[in-house]
Amino acid sequence: MTSAAHSRGLETVGLKGLGTVHWNLAAPALYEEAVRRREALIADGGALVANTAPHTGRSPGDKFLVREASSDKDIWWGRVNRAIEPAQFDLLLEDMRAYYRGRDAFVQDVHAGADPRHRLPVRVVTEQAWQSLFARNMFLPVPARDIDAFEPQFTVLQAPGMKASPDRHGTNSEVFILLSFEKRMVLIGGTRYAGEIKKSVFTVLNYMLPAQGVFPMHCSANVGADGDVALFFGLSGTGKTTLSADPRRRLVGDDEHGWSDRGVFNFEGGCYAKVIRLSAEAEPQIYATTRRFGTILENVVIDPVTRAVDLEDVAITENTRASYPIASIDGSIATGTAGHPSHVFFLACDAFGVLPPISKLTPAQAMYHFLAGYTAKVAGTERGVKDPAATFSTCFGAPFLPRPPSVYAKMLGEKLRKHKAQCWLVNTGWTGGPYGVGSRMKIAHTRATLEAALTGALDDVPTEPDPIFGLHIPAACPGVPKGVLNPSEAWSDREAHRRQALKLANLFRDAFKEFEKDVSDDVRAAGPKS
Repeated sequence: MTSAAHSRGLETVGLKGLGTVHWNLAAPALYEEAVRRREALIADGGALVANTAPHTGRSPGDKFLVREASSDKDIWWGRVNRAIEPAQFDLLLEDMRAYYRGRDAFVQDVHAGADPRHRLPVRVVTEQAWQSLFARNMFLPVPARDIDAFEPQFTVLQAPGMKASPDRHGTNSEVFILLSFEKRMVLIGGTRYAGEIKKSVFTVLNYMLPAQGVFPMHCSANVGADGDVALFFGLSGTGKTTLSADPRRRLVGDDEHGWSDRGVFNFEGGCYAKVIRLSAEAEPQIYATTRRFGTILENVVIDPVTRAVDLEDVAITENTRASYPIASIDGSIATGTAGHPSHVFFLACDAFGVLPPISKLTPAQAMYHFLAGYTAKVAGTERGVKDPAATFSTCFGAPFLPRPPSVYAKMLGEKLRKHKAQCWLVNTGWTGGPYGVGSRMKIAHTRATLEAALTGALDDVPTEPDPIFGLHIPAACPGVPKGVLNPSEAWSDREAHRRQALKLANLFRDAFKEFEKDVSDDVRAAGPKS
């Protein structure tokens, strides 16, 4: 692309009078810029290390959608999707344009979506070099041969150094994440946490794809040797990335996918894995990326002299992250596409310690638990969360759903029926007691349950109904002790287990009330019993 074309590319969003604009730099050049500008350090092994404090997680209270006539009736307005007026967006955009005048900028032209029929061309403009590398890692860079013809359909403008004024801009704080579907723009400022870029684009796709007949999903995906596809739904900290990076299966993607009439496809070109206390033995593939050139380590502590990486240290945050190209995972699928799933796993990090490590769901139970989206928010994932706390995030991704949950639930039901996929509920949280009393589920046990489900070893195993939740618990599973399979047997005090289970059941019922009018009788009846 010529210099004139470059200039016009930014003028279309009103950016003029900038300093040096760095277009589509690859990892080596972005490393050089990040180190020269003192944005990041190079760790032993080659990863680039950046610190985003004080914002070390998403700021959901600072995210707004612009209330516009073109999308107003389609948005799930409320506590998740807060409205901001077009005039406020325009004012903040104008202030961001002024902020960028005379400043250098880094631009990445990328695609979101591996399926050419449904991909979204996105231009990401960042203030810092390392965040340009983040965008390059997380999305699909446009090949050099196609760059001149690239025309973005959405633009992300990100400026961590710019702070909003609540009085002037109508925001909640100095942090802002504003999304306009009409202007096809995202504005991010006041925070260096790179995950805001990734999740904003995910929100855009969650709005756009249902109109194309594509079911957008907050899930990871992998493929077995026989071509069988598995999906893993769950919020941050439930194990989507860890469990899908299985050396015996090929990774499609670790976090966000679409399910079209041809199968599933990755929205991204990279992975964004939690790495706190990561183990080389339990998670060898992800662990290896933390010692590799091209990986960004976000808020990971390193030795100031030797630059050795310390994945155990929580001095900055529990929410330490690694951003790396998916090609860093051996055997990952280069196309980012696969067939229709045969197994769907809902991952819940149960802080109450009463859900079984795996249970088989009927179609009605699958719909119920998808809408409920139970898990525990894990320390560090969002600002202010220090201890696990029960939460219900509908469709396992409420913060990123611009449309009403019933839209996504209906699409899931249609896909499951059409392709006869089996759903499972998997507890990756606590067993033998609640958080602080019991112990975290062993990853070896979780992997054993998944292996048994995927290989058909649980197909003919009789199940035992949970008396409160109605879940179908396998009577036996290779590699998992009987005392772990049934959560009541894992507790030393069965009456204490019953009280805790009833407490969680009541939370389920309360959380599900807002969906009762939108579901069938069999789905309403699929929840916990009193």
